Amino acid sequence: MFDNPKFQKLIEQDRLSGEVVSTNGFIIEVKGLRGVRLGAQVLFEDGQRGLVREAYNDRVILFNIDSEKIAPGTLAVVENDMLQIPVGKELIGRVINPLGNPVDGKGSIRTSKRSGIFNPAPGIMARSMLNEQLPSGVPAVDMFFPIVLGQRIAILGDSKSGKSTLLRQLSANQKGTDRIVIYAMIGKRKVDIEALLNGLETSGAMDHTIVVIADIFDSLTQSYLAPYSACAIAEELWQSGRDVVVVYDDLSSHAEAYRQLSLFQEVDPGRDSYPGDMFYAHSSLLERAGKLSSNKKTLTALPVVITPNDDITSYLSTSIMSITDGQIILDLKTFRSGIRPAVNAGLSVSRVGGQAQTVRQKQLSGTLFQKLAAYNRAAEFSHFGSNLSKEAETDLRLGQQLYEVLKQRPEELYSLAEQQLVLETVILNNADADLDIAALKQSAKEVASKAKDDKDFDRLEEQLLKKHSHRVVESENEESKQEDSANATT
Repeated sequence: MFDNPKFQKLIEQDRLSGEVVSTNGFIIEVKGLRGVRLGAQVLFEDGQRGLVREAYNDRVILFNIDSEKIAPGTLAVVENDMLQIPVGKELIGRVINPLGNPVDGKGSIRTSKRSGIFNPAPGIMARSMLNEQLPSGVPAVDMFFPIVLGQRIAILGDSKSGKSTLLRQLSANQKGTDRIVIYAMIGKRKVDIEALLNGLETSGAMDHTIVVIADIFDSLTQSYLAPYSACAIAEELWQSGRDVVVVYDDLSSHAEAYRQLSLFQEVDPGRDSYPGDMFYAHSSLLERAGKLSSNKKTLTALPVVITPNDDITSYLSTSIMSITDGQIILDLKTFRSGIRPAVNAGLSVSRVGGQAQTVRQKQLSGTLFQKLAAYNRAAEFSHFGSNLSKEAETDLRLGQQLYEVLKQRPEELYSLAEQQLVLETVILNNADADLDIAALKQSAKEVASKAKDDKDFDRLEEQLLKKHSHRVVESENEESKQEDSANATT
């Protein structure tokens, strides 16, 4: 008889069983389990669980899911043919670990369904075209690099460049919609996890959010499993008729955990010491996003990658960028200049963003890029201290006003209509007058609900410009007045 009733029951059911013969960190070698499937879930007599990674006749290699402490001689039995977790709408608003167990102190979770975590991606024929924008509430993203529902778009940046703030804003902006946001916190410090949870609670976003946590003190295997578990939970909601957004924060920590597990396993390291199947590990995860043709619902994937010293040319960064449909890059240089969110407009791109924009939005995006490029040229010339042409001065003032619009506090969120009204008003002004940007933003929030078509936008922008512009005395007029005065005196 065994002290573990569940283990005893599985043994009585004549499940495949074996014995631990050696351990190396989180890697366990078991003798027995002949014929076990790869990816099967194994239960040890002390209550710990393992994931089958390799099978060689009568010798099986497993990842220990719970810890790196297990004694040789411990008995093992197959619990499931695949590693499974509970899934369903009952998880919404809860904080769980990668095995689906609650860690928020709110009691147990009863779900009616379970799912494997390594599910295949939908085939091409099961997918539909992406055509609806996912508003983030951040003009620097929505107007420049729009995220489309069902898209895979990477968020890259160095530590403390504002990635977490941007993602919290995106999550909070889904309040009042039918969309569910799932966070996979991978290998994070407890202080970072608490900051996220506090931010979600404060903004009210926790009501439509599921958080999957594998902190830095959990086992490496749980850090490895966390994004796959989050994706499996998302897939169940997605197939049940909900739009889901999954944030993998971050795949750098996931890759590091997988690298350490592979080194324990004595797998030959590849580029940057990552295992040879590192690309497959991430591509098989991110390819599970998309839009289903059956119910027209979407699963959007937002993988986060750390880029130390703003280096986006490393193996992991280039690997993720090659898998995704675009990237939003935040850099410390922009962050230190006071522009937040610190989106690098020169390196970021959304390859499918235009599919979800109206003709007017596309025109606005193109104009914004042109105006900011002109501003950067004028700013370079201004460093030489020489007199600028009238056109260059206009470009400089207009660029400064546009960047003022793009500056945003973490708690601020703007609808697409509000963003469009403010930015088009600034461009319409063309730096001919000083604008009170803060007051303009507030006024746009008050009238945005009236903007239904192009005529409404044109009318409202004229009103906003008239209300918040303060005419500038141009240098040419000033010189003309001085000449007239001199002539009169003469």
